[in-house]
Amino acid sequence: MKCIVLMTLAISVLIMTPNDGFCDGTLLNLGPEELVKANGVDIDVGTYSVPSFVDWDNDNLKDLVIGTGSGYVRVYLNDGAESAPSFSDYFYAQSNGANLYCPPSGCLGCFPRVVYWDADARKDLLVGQADGTVKIFLNVGTDTDPNFDGGTLLQVGQPGSESDINVGLRATPTFLEWNNDNKTDLVVGGLDGKIHIYLNCGCGGAVPPVFFTSPPSGTFAQEDGSDLVVPPLPPTYGRSSPVILDLDGDGKKDLLVGNTNGQLLFYSNVGTDSAPTFSGYSLVESNGVPIDLPSSRSRPFVCYWTGDGYFGPIDAYPDVLIGASDGKVHLYQGIPEIGDLDGDGRVNFADFASFAIYWRQNNCGECGGADLANDDEKVDLDDLREFIANWLIGVE
Repeated sequence: MKCIVLMTLAISVLIMTPNDGFCDGTLLNLGPEELVKANGVDIDVGTYSVPSFVDWDNDNLKDLVIGTGSGYVRVYLNDGAESAPSFSDYFYAQSNGANLYCPPSGCLGCFPRVVYWDADARKDLLVGQADGTVKIFLNVGTDTDPNFDGGTLLQVGQPGSESDINVGLRATPTFLEWNNDNKTDLVVGGLDGKIHIYLNCGCGGAVPPVFFTSPPSGTFAQEDGSDLVVPPLPPTYGRSSPVILDLDGDGKKDLLVGNTNGQLLFYSNVGTDSAPTFSGYSLVESNGVPIDLPSSRSRPFVCYWTGDGYFGPIDAYPDVLIGASDGKVHLYQGIPEIGDLDGDGRVNFADFASFAIYWRQNNCGECGGADLANDDEKVDLDDLREFIANWLIGVE
């Protein structure tokens, strides 16, 4: 009976609530900027940091792997906990017994991404370079203690006529399945602001990848029937730095991209998951204000910064690390939407059922998160209105 009465109230409030009170569906609800520290001091790699957050040494804690503007790759091991990452000293990734190095130029040194490139179950290092080329450094150590060979330039082209992959300048690669054919592809940003795509033909097996269906510059992600170009447009150039994953919960991969100006742009996929296309972007906000780093050249990485203690995320809201020209690591932690009581990234009927448990309770402390409106330790009509205002699609 209690739930029926509350449902009737909820529907009444829902009808009276204007649609502009609803969430827009994106899971990127980012809080205030933080600077990641090591030994209590802001991490600073000098210039043009490129961060990622991965488990480098297989201890079930994610570590910081940061490309530097000087052409090296720093590794900061996580000596904290899953729920509270912390870092102290760093070391450099190794290649043939020396510090792995990329010749720096302009606004890029090394752009590293940890990948599993071949079939030996050891993490490798995919690296974008300032001259527009991309190298794969294969792990000749172990998966727990990676050490790399001297690196090989990736190539594209028909057998016998291959040429080095080259996006012009400032290669920013990511490795994912673009067209859902069970083969991992290469997607690379560049100085030109475009998103260069190299499809893996899987010739002779799925790994290592083989690219021969594209010219050296690749094919391009599309926006409204034309090549997508991340602003600012020429002659300034966008310096695209892409991350590709589903960020609005519709089951289709989206595009999140950093640019020359230190912004973060979100392009929702208006195509399909196997054939992504885009139509316009929105600026990603932190604490309600568009991210616009005074230090330019934003290079984002999407992760889950804190875990639930069982090697999984605390909630469904992604966090974002951004590297920039200041050499620091900027962290924006995702904040669950008001009313998302179970942290699954949606305000829906499951949350309503949780809300109903606490309806009309007084002196209930946090009330399971149902005390939404004014923290008065009771769940009443004010809280119901707040819940409804954030209900994405009404009662499912």
